[in-house]
Formats: sequence, structure tokens, C-alpha cells
Amino acid sequence: MTVQAPSGIVSLDSILPEEPLLMMGAGPVPIPERVAAANSIVINHLGDTMAQIIEQVKAMSRYVFQTESQHILGVAGPGSAAMEMAIVNLVAPGTKVLSICNGFFSGRLAEMAERAEADVERMIIADGQAASPDDVERQLKLHKPEVLTIVQGETSNTVYNRYLPEIAAIAREHNCLVIVDAVCTLSTMPLSMDSWGIDAVITGGQKGLSSIPGVSLVAFSERAWDRINARKDQLRHWCLDAKLADQFWYKKSYHYTAPVSGILAMHEALRLICNETLPVRFNRHLRCSMALQEAIEALGLSLFVAPEARLNSVVGINMPDNMKIADVLNYISKNYRVEISGSFGPNIVRIGQMGEQSREHNLFRTVHALGASMKALGAPVNVPAGVAALESALGSYVNSAIEI
Repeated sequence: MTVQAPSGIVSLDSILPEEPLLMMGAGPVPIPERVAAANSIVINHLGDTMAQIIEQVKAMSRYVFQTESQHILGVAGPGSAAMEMAIVNLVAPGTKVLSICNGFFSGRLAEMAERAEADVERMIIADGQAASPDDVERQLKLHKPEVLTIVQGETSNTVYNRYLPEIAAIAREHNCLVIVDAVCTLSTMPLSMDSWGIDAVITGGQKGLSSIPGVSLVAFSERAWDRINARKDQLRHWCLDAKLADQFWYKKSYHYTAPVSGILAMHEALRLICNETLPVRFNRHLRCSMALQEAIEALGLSLFVAPEARLNSVVGINMPDNMKIADVLNYISKNYRVEISGSFGPNIVRIGQMGEQSREHNLFRTVHALGASMKALGAPVNVPAGVAALESALGSYVNSAIEI
């Protein structure tokens, strides 16, 4: 039997919209032109040029992660692949793990640890709440885990674990390694791996860094690397084996064919962050997110999470009970060419404020599009008031003295 070539296949030009959609959801985010251009280049993944690029990626990553770590590795995969690399290299069968679960992605860390045959205790945090250092310390004393997992920002429900520095310090006192998912927060808000005592930090390209999906980074502390080197069992993962990845990232040796174009894109994304500097970038994100939140409330809508636990990188907006989220998403996409996100359970829509999303022109377009869409679907919103509040908040923001 001969399989025939499929009929009816058309070019991407016939499938993609004539006007690109403005990606203002929970990720992926818009990418700068230099990042997109770099992603179109292919070079020898083992050549001298690639070696030079890798050295610069590691140097720039140390700044963005705020670490002196000599164990920063790239991962050919999404942020979840970086999560899995951190888990499977630090968690052996039988390892006691405390997973702080605020939502979908923190739960994914727990599931990965369970699949690695760890002894996992899930610490479930009440909806819309940040993890309390006192509660975490009680769990550490009770279960005596070797590893703790936590997200800095829970993208799924827009909760911010603002006490991460205190939790990491307490875990260190209990000789417990800390793995942090910072996919949506790294470079959008402060995270200092070394001074906070974090042992593994995970990020993906497609959110805070404003790079492409599919290439991620993970940084291990020296303490974490000692644990990895001390393992005597054979790791069941090959591509995600940190010691094998180290051969490519630090010894110019072959592991597998690296995602060359994605690494070049990551290089440009990191370079743009370094050029902007972290304090300036943090202020840009804070200014834009706070202005967006004021605009949402001026429209007549409410925010899902209370201010003390609210994530600024992804903003959750309550929807009227009689309105279907799918109708809002479809209307704003079809009529205004703006894409925002639904949720993983709550009756909310989510607007991202990561990287290139945090630009004034994107905010004005998004606030108007959301307000006009909600009004067209029957919600009693005040579109002029929302846009006016956005303009006022952007104009009155005073830069904060944000420490990195």
C-alpha cells in the first residue's frame, strides 16, 4: 500500500490572520524584532560561534537570575521541561518533598515529583492566598522534607507568593533544598537566587523573558549541584540529565543537537534585558500592571485576587456570572485582534504583563478592546472611564526604589 500525499494543504499565509493578533494573555507573549530575527538563524551547534554565544547566554543569565552559579543550563523544551529537569535531578525515589500548592502549575511540580517516585506532601493553600512562612515552617518541622517546591507567581490563578524570600530562608534552616518556578516572574519582578538562598530556579522563554516558546533555562545552586553529583542511581531521563547537559553547556561537548535558533533568540532576549537593566525593567512592569489594574476597576470590573496576594505579571479579572468566558475571548479576538486568556477553573479572564506586553500602546489597545467587547456582550462597563484611568495612572506613577 502506498500512502499518498495529502490534498488540500495550504501555506501558512492562507491560515494565519492578515493582521497579527496582539498576544496579551498568560503567554506566549510578543517578542521583539531582534529576538524574532535571531530565531530565523541556524548555525553549527558545536562550532566556535555557538560556544561564544553559550558563554554570553550564561553570563547574562547570571545577571537575570542574580546568581554566581556555574550551573545554569538550557533546556530544549518549554518551561515545564525545565521544571522536570530540576525535579528529576534533585528528587530520587523515596525523597521526601513538600510541595506548596497554590494552583495548577505548583500542582504540576508536585505531580512531577510523584512521578519521580518521591514521597510528596502537598501543602494546599486556600484560594487567592499566598503561602504563609509560619505555616510552611510547621510543615517543615512535621514532615522533614529534603526538597521544597514553590512557584513565585501562580500563572493559573494570578496568586503571588510574596513571602518567597522568608520561606526560602526557613527551608535553608531546615536543610531543605528549594525549587522555584519563576516562569512568569523572572525579569518582571525581583528574584535574587543567591541572596534568597534558592537552590533551583526555573524559567521558560515565552513569558517574562519575551523570547520564543520551546527553549528554557534552569539554574542550580552549588548545594543543589553537590546533591546531583552525589546521586548513585541511574537517572531514568536522558535528555533531562543535568550532568549530561553540563557536558554541552560547560565542556563544549556533545549532548544532543541543541535548539540553535532558540538559543540565539534567548541570547537576544537576555541581551535586551541586560541593556534595559533589571531595576528599570521592574519599574516598567510595575507601572504598567498597576495602571492596568486601575483601568480594569474603572471599567466597572473587579480583580480576582486581593492586593496582598495579587500577581502583577498576570492579572485575573472576574467575569459576570451570566457571561461565558469563551464568548469574551472569541469576541475580543475576532473584533479587536487581541488575545487574552481564560483560566484553569475560576470564572476569570487573565491579561499578561510580561516583557513586551508591558508597553503603553499595548495597554491602551487591550483596555479598550476588553471594555468594548464586554459592553457588546451586555456587561455594564464604562469604557471611557477605563481608558481615562489607564492614562491617569500611567502619567502619575513615580518610580519605585526596587532592589534587585
